Amino acid sequence: MNRKQFLAAMYLRLSRDDKSTDGEFDVGNVTDREGNLKSESNSIGNQRELIRAFIHEQQDIELYDIYVDDGFSGSNFDRPEFKRMISDIEAGKVNCVIVKDLSRFGRDYIESGRYIQKIFPALSVRFIALTDHYDSFQADVSESGIVLPVKNLINDSYCRDISTKVKSQFEVKRKNGECIAPFALYGYKKAENNKSRLVPDEYAADIVREIFAWKMEGMAVSAIAEKLNRLGILSPKEYKKSTGANYKGGFSGAVKSRWSSSTVKRILTNETYLGHMVQGKREKINYKLKKSVDKPQEEWIKVENTHEAIITEDQFQIVQNLLKADGRVSTITEENSLFTGILFCGDCGEQMIRRMNRYKDTRKVYYICSTKNRGGGCSRHSIEEERLKEIIAEMIRHYANCFLEEKQMFEKALEMETNFESIVRYDTEIARLKGEQDKYYSLCSGLYEDLRQGIITKEEFERLHGDFKCKASEFEEAQKKQEGMIKELFKNGVMSAARLKTMQDSSELKEIDRHTLCSMVKAITVFENKRLEVEFYYMNQYRIMREVNKNEKEQKSKEHKTNKCSEERSA
Repeated sequence: MNRKQFLAAMYLRLSRDDKSTDGEFDVGNVTDREGNLKSESNSIGNQRELIRAFIHEQQDIELYDIYVDDGFSGSNFDRPEFKRMISDIEAGKVNCVIVKDLSRFGRDYIESGRYIQKIFPALSVRFIALTDHYDSFQADVSESGIVLPVKNLINDSYCRDISTKVKSQFEVKRKNGECIAPFALYGYKKAENNKSRLVPDEYAADIVREIFAWKMEGMAVSAIAEKLNRLGILSPKEYKKSTGANYKGGFSGAVKSRWSSSTVKRILTNETYLGHMVQGKREKINYKLKKSVDKPQEEWIKVENTHEAIITEDQFQIVQNLLKADGRVSTITEENSLFTGILFCGDCGEQMIRRMNRYKDTRKVYYICSTKNRGGGCSRHSIEEERLKEIIAEMIRHYANCFLEEKQMFEKALEMETNFESIVRYDTEIARLKGEQDKYYSLCSGLYEDLRQGIITKEEFERLHGDFKCKASEFEEAQKKQEGMIKELFKNGVMSAARLKTMQDSSELKEIDRHTLCSMVKAITVFENKRLEVEFYYMNQYRIMREVNKNEKEQKSKEHKTNKCSEERSA
């Protein structure tokens, strides 16, 4: 027998969950049987020295290489150094594996047992776990068949317990509005004195503001990405790297990551830029797998006003509306149209596109239905740009003046302590929604009689009953939202200072521009004979104010008539 019979792999592992020095992962001071802190006893340096001292005392073991997985969970075996060690074993370079204890090798009960009891014996590999006093070459049947599986099961249970504690602590932090992500969202950085709080990173924040501004100007998401790349602006991933952050994305390679449409759209749709912390969008399948799945939006955790906003609420809402009809750059003018993403055909619902006719020294710019332009079945719905500008400018002026007038009367009504409940009772939209809700509940009730008479089958009953009940619930939810908006008007007033200024500027509008158009108009629909329908922003608030003011006028009129009758009777 050779003096050095075994070429050993020293395997060392420490996961983030084992470290109690990082507050973000601190699940309590866990101690071993000797009362020592596990963060100290399980350190890479401690493991290395313990195993090195053991090998030094063995006459038949020689160290071949050291394999270190620092920061990797024991719940699975998807670890780079572990894989390298297995490759060396399969190549015949290693025939002995030494670890501090079984938990350092792995905490997955089934996989750990498969390696130790099946794979290693088949490859004639000796396995040693020092502090668990296990050596596969000296272990008897009870140790291999009973003690070892029990210890692996305990380690697996410990891993599950740690995972549950960490998830629970993360849930608490999310609900408190604390940022638990290892890296701040592009546009922000973590505060120096509080790593759980976001503060604007002014350089990146300016880029985010530019992206929103370009979208409001009518640029397509793909065009924004191209412009950012053309200007040489680093993508979020490359920017993080440039600041010294040890950031790794989902893909790696030598080629620098560039701005893409998906990256720009993620920025344009992220509510974090409004000053709200939105987390918990994804979750791991279980503690043994790294794979994560998307969670439904209603399960996301959103805490409002946790940090400084980069984008205003108005800008964000305007951009969400424009994203529904992502604009395209005109192939003729090579610039964005004033009405991009806002002008639609009244028949097919597609965007109207800008076209230009030149004749001698004159030119005529007009909009036509994009479906018709592609040779589809719709009609042209043609309308001249200059005429459209005049009509829309006049409509914006009229709407802004009416809005401001109703606002002034509404605020006077509020000063007179108008009853909130009476407004909800007489609100026409709430009345309409309640009528729709009652209709579907009535249909649900009628299904029972249809089933009893055999008009419908049981399967049809269950399907229709589910559909009608779902519809009724949707209208009930819409009522609650409407009531919430009325409460908001009563509590915080009609609009912010920024919105009020936009409305005041619009009331004196001389010539329409893109910013005013996007701030005031949600959609313009063009029908045949150049008939237009315009959907303005704040129309719900406008309608509520009109109803409040109308209710106040009627109330005063009744009081006036009552007083007049009393005076006449007295006379």
